[in-house]
Amino acid sequence: MGQSGRSRHQKRARAQAQLRNLEAYAAQPHSFVFARGRAGRGVRQLSLDLRRVMEPLTATRLQIRKKNTLKDCVAVAGPLGVTHFLILSKTETNIYFKLMRLPGGPTLTFRINKYTLMRDVVSSLRRHRMHEQQFAHPPLLVLNSFGPHGMHVKLMATMFQNLFPSINVHKVNLNTIKRCLLINYNPDSQELDFRHYSIKVVPVGASRGMKKLLQEKFPNMSRLQDISELLATGAGLSESEAEPDGEHNITELPQAVAGRGNMRAQQSAVRLTEIGPRMTLQLIKIQEGVGEGNVLFHSFVHKTEEELQAILAAKEEKLRLKAQRQAQQAQNVVRKREQREAHRKKSLAGMKRARAEASGDSDAEDPGAPPEGTGQREEEEDEAEYFRQAVGEEPDEDMFPKAAKRRRPAGPPGKKQRGRGQRPDRGADRRPPKAKGRPQRAQAKLERRGAAWEHRRGRARPPKKAV
Repeated sequence: MGQSGRSRHQKRARAQAQLRNLEAYAAQPHSFVFARGRAGRGVRQLSLDLRRVMEPLTATRLQIRKKNTLKDCVAVAGPLGVTHFLILSKTETNIYFKLMRLPGGPTLTFRINKYTLMRDVVSSLRRHRMHEQQFAHPPLLVLNSFGPHGMHVKLMATMFQNLFPSINVHKVNLNTIKRCLLINYNPDSQELDFRHYSIKVVPVGASRGMKKLLQEKFPNMSRLQDISELLATGAGLSESEAEPDGEHNITELPQAVAGRGNMRAQQSAVRLTEIGPRMTLQLIKIQEGVGEGNVLFHSFVHKTEEELQAILAAKEEKLRLKAQRQAQQAQNVVRKREQREAHRKKSLAGMKRARAEASGDSDAEDPGAPPEGTGQREEEEDEAEYFRQAVGEEPDEDMFPKAAKRRRPAGPPGKKQRGRGQRPDRGADRRPPKAKGRPQRAQAKLERRGAAWEHRRGRARPPKKAV
């Protein structure tokens, strides 16, 4: 196989390994840890400490706004593969911790009786063992005293176990186990003790001086004559550095563990150092759904069988009415859709009919252009009408001959009309002669007629007469 073939094979192997790692990571449980409502500074810091416990399979930089509801968080959690919610809230009297399983529940509600933040626990230690490499892998879960104390205790144990990925004891790498989460159940008080520890493995069978040398911490040997005195007696070491080891924490390592002297099949001591946070929890109730649903267990409220049956019947009736309303709404939607379709068809038919009628009118015979002289007669008729409005009297027939001819009423059909030269007898229509004692009025009338003639010749309309 050539060099190019080997490189292609290596790339394919790396791609397949990355795909397997992604699939394994997606199959592991993931969580959201956040506080809701007016929780206060201490509770919000406790939620951040819980995120440190759940790392790396949690959203470290998750931000929840005030307007975000639980439904919004559930909608976002689905595409991201989140399986659990850890929610902290605070009321006027108590602090509550809810553990939810997505997407169908159940929901466990705990009351936090006591809690201590991580910074307070670390500050109380003389030497703490906490570094960032410890949070690269999920902690080891240890459940204590979760025995046959009822179905609610068994459900609690199952919920806590599903929070973290399962471990195959035959294939697990001990170097990935750097932290331990201990949850202890007290059957008498029905409280849970929540503790978080860091794990350190040290070899046993060596003197304190030898352990110091293995840890690269050289003690003060100015008062010693020989190095053998340090290895034999451990001189120069404080008593606090000699931690007591016994059968309770000494074991034989099945594989080599990171650290000087931790070899396979050798005796080593497992030491735990608490790094916080601490919590004392008490189970309040268990609900069937995500934040809602039937109450499967309640620590303070106990119902009889008849009350449970009544509650179940009321819920079934509520679901039946809801289904009935949904069916009615579906029918209304279908009916309105059919009405809109029928109205649309009717409107299209009317538009087609109007378009057909308009196209039929356009096919009618064109009357053609008006005869010659029609425009001139209409113009003189307009001028005669303007003369009537301006002067207040009828114009003479010789002033607007075409307009006067147009105004003359037509006789009965079949009767010969008078010619242009023949004038009818105007004796009956003629006005009586005006009195001779008013020469100024006659002069004004002549002036108005002259103005009308000037208007017809110059095509300039005189200003209208003021009323």
